[in-house]
Amino acid sequence: MPYARIAITLPKHLVAAADRRARELDRSRSRVIAEALRAYLESPSQPQVREAGRPAYGSDAIGSARRAQLERDLARSPAERLRTAEAAARTARAHRAHGGYARWLCFHS
Repeated sequence: MPYARIAITLPKHLVAAADRRARELDRSRSRVIAEALRAYLESPSQPQVREAGRPAYGSDAIGSARRAQLERDLARSPAERLRTAEAAARTARAHRAHGGYARWLCFHS
């Protein structure tokens, strides 16, 4: 079987664990990592588990509104999105010209 030399960056604790396992099994680090990668690739894919404290995007009222806005924006053509952004910029410049210092955050539905 032909081999390829690669360079990867791993957290130090994983390298240390791989080295310990290699010593326990009297194998090289490369062989231990190759076997772990092979086992990972051969196992059926598992769905990704989200962190408990981080809700999925759009699962609360604000996230749902943001997602709906994103979907409306993506339904527009790039030219339409550009026109909307330019109109918001003109409005902000006009407001600044009249002494307004508030920041503008524009949403167009």
